[in-house]
Amino acid sequence: MTELPPIPPLPTKPENEHRFPCDQCGADYRFAPEAGELRCDHCGHHEAIEDVGPWKGSIKELDFDRALQNQLPAQEIEVTRVSTCPNCAAQVEFDAVDHATDCPFCATPVVADTGKHRHIKPRGVLPFALDERAAHGAMGQWLGKLWFAPNGLQEYARKGRKMNGIYVPYWTFDADTKSSYQGERGTVYYENRTVTISGKQQTKRVAKVRWRPKSGRVARFFDDVLVLASKSLPKRFTDALEPWDLSALEPYRPEFLAGFRAEGYAVELEEGFVEARQHMDRVILRDVKFDIGGDRQRVHDINTLVSDVTFKHVLLPVWMAAYKYRGNTYRFVVNGRTGRVQGERPWSAWKIAIAVIAGAIVAGGIGYFIAMNQ
Repeated sequence: MTELPPIPPLPTKPENEHRFPCDQCGADYRFAPEAGELRCDHCGHHEAIEDVGPWKGSIKELDFDRALQNQLPAQEIEVTRVSTCPNCAAQVEFDAVDHATDCPFCATPVVADTGKHRHIKPRGVLPFALDERAAHGAMGQWLGKLWFAPNGLQEYARKGRKMNGIYVPYWTFDADTKSSYQGERGTVYYENRTVTISGKQQTKRVAKVRWRPKSGRVARFFDDVLVLASKSLPKRFTDALEPWDLSALEPYRPEFLAGFRAEGYAVELEEGFVEARQHMDRVILRDVKFDIGGDRQRVHDINTLVSDVTFKHVLLPVWMAAYKYRGNTYRFVVNGRTGRVQGERPWSAWKIAIAVIAGAIVAGGIGYFIAMNQ
């Protein structure tokens, strides 16, 4: 795990607290995904997000080795107020005025404690492109395709129940790799063999493989290997939300987070790189097999030199709904850019029973029809 320097004395106001008061009425702006601007829900005033200030320019990559040695510049570190959800372990962030909320990941009540989370600042953000209404529509369509879902849950979820816009933390890693390998290249050839089938001799072609040693080198530069830095959602959910259009990442600006929540990362940098390396190794193995060529490949050994590793902490947009229905929690997630939906599939026992009975009736009817016409 990556250890960060000791936490210095904290100011009264959290370092990462950003407010955007409306120029007309003083209420807080929120980021409006459908328009890509700041909007005041109180008076309707809106303001464009200008490409000015310290966030202008390309997204800066950070040196991985320096981060492991606790040598990142102080401006790359921030302190947030967080509390760990007792149910799903999400790192729920609070602002200066919030003291309690429902966990957006599982709907469990969470109360702010005095804990502070010292972590690496996000460098990039993929802004929401879908507003809550569009996310509700996508979730409703997805639920409508689940015939075996309980009607009560479908109605409960569709009746304007609030969805939470969450920026979920990810790591991205860049790395240059050079690999040497030892293996074998297989060439398929055929031999004719005489076999006896049902008392008769027949000639049959049998495939065989001729192997010869093969060694070589492959190189690949990996760009933006994406690793989920949250432990609060099942990975099968977030993986299924891909692909993410990372080419549309914006340099981090707090304006994009106005009106939304951001989850603190729970997967530390070094742990995230372990997963990134697993992805890289799978791609390198594929490259090696392609380089070996032939009809079949055997790979005995791969030695990979990894250099120039850099990383970013980025935030990706997800609409979430967590509903407690008849004692159970059901979670749904919507890609805040594409509208792709994933969730825990609920089942209705009586719908399944009706389907089984209907199937038995149909099968019985078909059997009766066949018997009467024989």
